[in-house]
Amino acid sequence: MAADVHKKKGWEVPNGSLAPGDGQHTERSESPTPGLAQGTEPGAGQEGAMFVHTRSYEDLTSPEDGAAAVRSPEERRGEPAEPTSMEQISKDFSELSTQLTGMALDLEEEMRQSKEGKLEPSPQTTRRDSVLSGKEEEDVTMDAWRMHRKHVFVLSEAGKPVYSRYGSEEALSSTMGVMMALVSFLEAEKNAIRSIHADGYKVVFVRRSPLVLVAVARTRQSEQEIAHELLYIYYQILSLLTWTQLNHIFQQKQNYDLRRLLAGSERITDNLLDLMAHDPSFLMGAVRCLPLAASVRDAVSTSLQQAKAKSLVFSILLSGNQLVSLVRKKDQFLHPIDLHLLFNLISSSSSFREGEAWTPICLPKFNSSGFFHAHISYLEQEMDLCLLLVSTDREDFFTVSDCKRRFQERLRRRGVHHALQEALRTPFYSVAQVGIPDLRHFIYKSKSSGLFTSPEIEAPYVREEEKERLLGLYQYLHSRAHNSSRPLKNIYFTGPRENLLAWVTSAFELYICYSPLGTKAGAISAVNKLMKWIRKEEDRLFILTPQTY
Repeated sequence: MAADVHKKKGWEVPNGSLAPGDGQHTERSESPTPGLAQGTEPGAGQEGAMFVHTRSYEDLTSPEDGAAAVRSPEERRGEPAEPTSMEQISKDFSELSTQLTGMALDLEEEMRQSKEGKLEPSPQTTRRDSVLSGKEEEDVTMDAWRMHRKHVFVLSEAGKPVYSRYGSEEALSSTMGVMMALVSFLEAEKNAIRSIHADGYKVVFVRRSPLVLVAVARTRQSEQEIAHELLYIYYQILSLLTWTQLNHIFQQKQNYDLRRLLAGSERITDNLLDLMAHDPSFLMGAVRCLPLAASVRDAVSTSLQQAKAKSLVFSILLSGNQLVSLVRKKDQFLHPIDLHLLFNLISSSSSFREGEAWTPICLPKFNSSGFFHAHISYLEQEMDLCLLLVSTDREDFFTVSDCKRRFQERLRRRGVHHALQEALRTPFYSVAQVGIPDLRHFIYKSKSSGLFTSPEIEAPYVREEEKERLLGLYQYLHSRAHNSSRPLKNIYFTGPRENLLAWVTSAFELYICYSPLGTKAGAISAVNKLMKWIRKEEDRLFILTPQTY
């Protein structure tokens, strides 16, 4: 059962309150629990934020039509220039397709041949088809295929299959045709289909012309959260093609088979779906930092800041899916979704460990119309530290590569190399460090910084099934807290294996999991202790002083 407190303002407890007080503090408070305003919570950056300012989950999921937001010339300074011709876009995409599949694609030539009906099998086409057939296929008529907890389908508005999480797109073409028929039927009645709920399943539709994305799920996620994941898949496709190119393709040929362009990128989309099933970063719409001493992180950030080039917009150092440091051009801000897509790109391919890569990449929440060029490399083969240098100049490879060399030299001079190695040996901290006996796990997000922290998932959540079940409980609390019709600020959930508590304010979000033998009063007391611990450790768990060029 669950006990909900709906926007209640008077849940007073000893030593603090779960509801923000009426008075808003303008300075960072020593006691983190009473009346925190946004920007004063634990983890809030002291010198501004690194990411696009998002006050809430709803801001992250606000609908967009794909076009870049209108910005002044000053605000657009540092963004990649919008392509002036399809030839330029085709050249950029050819570079990206070579990175993904090892072969170059001439988009304009393929589009011309397809339009003239002259497209015939060639060695290059056969090779692309072999990439497609390399994906693990399942018999879509078997029960094993139906038993997957979540299916994801992408199709064009003409009903052409683009992507399927499980099974081959060819075998599912009739199914996708039915999905498109449902969408078109309701549109003819001047309506739109958002979801179907039946027999424990949620079928969620997201339309982003010229694509339609559909998920069939039997999870604890809300319709809104499933739609949010579908938007990630849409942005993943945009990061490979750009919104400009995607629309141009379907304006020229409405029934174009987009799989020709996306051949070889299926593993990137598969990896993104796997990450969203296990990593709370996507649920929280935030980024997790590698726990690191403030002095070491500052030295790394300063070294990145000094190893700059005129064309650089973002310099990012990461370990796994955790952020070590981010330096940005002044007045340019990343969106957490764009950073998640960069993390996914790196984690989905081991080829980046083999040398220095120079690849076009679209950051769709920053500018969906053009490509940046990203220099991607690992600092050392044996260290899980990857450096991304994002540039606006496609011809600037050697200059940006020299930035990496200068960054490594500064790291050695500052003597932080050993400290980084030590931090990488323990990339997660234990919940036992908090010192609260019944506490099993927690997720804390600072809304003003766009960063979150959580400990390693430990016993009794050892098996993968148990870890997924815990994330499912967090998804349930998150969906109740962010329900569009009846959002909740406080939720207390009691279950047979654990108790959970959610606390959502204008400044932060906190989700805690603790022993089923605990009481509500004990949980609230634990919250106060936990918040004080996060305040004490915030300079290690968060980036409080982000740097700019």
